[in-house]
Amino acid sequence: MNTADQEKSQGAPQFWSPLDGMQKLGHTFLNFFAAVGSLSRFAAQGIYHCFAPPFFARLFVRQLIDIGYYSLPVVGMTALFTGMVLALQSYTGFSRFSAEGAVATVVVLSVTRELAPVLAGLMVAGRVGAAIAAEIGTMRVTEQIDALTTLSTNPFKYLIAPRILAGTLMLPALVLVGDVIGVFGGYLVGVYKLGFGPENYLHKTWEYLTADDVISGLWKAAAFGFIVTLMGCYNGFNSQRGAQGVGAATTNAVVSASILILIVNYFLTQLFFAGK
Repeated sequence: MNTADQEKSQGAPQFWSPLDGMQKLGHTFLNFFAAVGSLSRFAAQGIYHCFAPPFFARLFVRQLIDIGYYSLPVVGMTALFTGMVLALQSYTGFSRFSAEGAVATVVVLSVTRELAPVLAGLMVAGRVGAAIAAEIGTMRVTEQIDALTTLSTNPFKYLIAPRILAGTLMLPALVLVGDVIGVFGGYLVGVYKLGFGPENYLHKTWEYLTADDVISGLWKAAAFGFIVTLMGCYNGFNSQRGAQGVGAATTNAVVSASILILIVNYFLTQLFFAGK
């Protein structure tokens, strides 16, 4: 045994080399781009099967109910108290500049443009994204997805497409309801706590609100619904074996969907409102 082997066997300290750092950095970039490529391919397959026959109408309707109807209480409560808090905070800030009359305008624009789509997306990500990842991940662990393939049933057609399509369609509907509830929450605080006249508050609400404000929020909601269901399906479909793998897939689905919602929200806001 030579001297180098003796030092290694005796636990001699190993010095860090810049090549080691470059190697780790390279592995990180490769893993990142591999994940992006895998997700892009998965998304492309899911979108294709949303429009290619055959259609499982019964599964699609079930997902509409699960994603839309059962998420309505969570989204409604979030929108209501968000509108109420926004009215209080706006009044507190604007009263310093004697601009209390702008409270109603700020509430309606903030809710329709940003708060309702983003908060609804985050709430649905926590509820629906986690449920989708857990359900499909459990099917992966128990080999039910392999059984579907054995029975000549495309898993993308049966599991992925109905969820993606239902999420993309139902989140705008939830956001539209959330817009109404959020503005109503601001109205309650403005009229019954801050002392605004009902007619004056409603006039200020409608004065500067345009169709583009509402439509932009609905487009955001459709994008967020797609992201939530896509990440839930992707993480569940690629879940590792065992209960720990399903738990990790559920966590990754919620975290990744929430981060993507915030990132995509910035770019959509830049697209809709830049230069206005």
